[in-house]
Amino acid sequence: MSMLEVIILSIIQGITEFLPISSSAHLILPSAIFGWEDQGIAFDVAVHVGTLLAVMLYFRQDIGQLTVGWVNSCRGKQSTYGTLAWMVIAATIPAGLAGLIFASAIETYLRSPWVIAITTLIFGSLLWYADATAKQHTVMEKMGWRQVLIIGVAQAISLIPGTSRSGITMTAGLMLGLDRASAARFSFLLSIPIIVLIGGYQASKLLKEPQAYDLPALAAGLGLSFISALICIHFFLKIISRMGMLPFVIYRLLLGAGLLVFLTFFH
Repeated sequence: MSMLEVIILSIIQGITEFLPISSSAHLILPSAIFGWEDQGIAFDVAVHVGTLLAVMLYFRQDIGQLTVGWVNSCRGKQSTYGTLAWMVIAATIPAGLAGLIFASAIETYLRSPWVIAITTLIFGSLLWYADATAKQHTVMEKMGWRQVLIIGVAQAISLIPGTSRSGITMTAGLMLGLDRASAARFSFLLSIPIIVLIGGYQASKLLKEPQAYDLPALAAGLGLSFISALICIHFFLKIISRMGMLPFVIYRLLLGAGLLVFLTFFH
């Protein structure tokens, strides 16, 4: 990989991992337009570690309270954060199971620019509908188990390329009555075990296939994805509190339409 590829792909990963705009849709653009080759598993692991460190740093207070609450709940001391920790675990299970069962089929049959373009449009429209019509009155700490499990199933659907994990979990949260900040916070907290699972799965592949690594590229990828993800989370929470999801909906619709035009006439 050239350093230009490293910089562009790292920043794309860091920004799109948490915005409701589909990281897979953006990661195919450079390869489709410039003909870049796949960046490889080692680079994927590096940028996922970067985004993981960013979300853990930003939500370190929540993570600390969830951890203490979970440990206390195992000792029989129940609390709001203890219950919320179990909810994060429960909401992760559907995506984990779906990944084990369907990952190979999705990789073979659905990882297509056409699929990504269509799902970008469909789930962008659903995000607009949820943001415009849902009653946003419930905070994250007051969620019920029904809401949590539905969000978990929604996260499993995000395995389909172009859906956007953050986008569909926020859409589900809004439709279930969460306010925007709570839908975003829960989506970000859900990203932690998912990124750990994805990174662990990719790292296991590396252990099976030893190879030489471009350490400067991996270090740059980790650092750039960390910085861009941290900045992204900070400004995203400020934007949705003032403007809602509409800017991201408009962007997704333009992106999906642009991909369709590109694939139809220029690919």
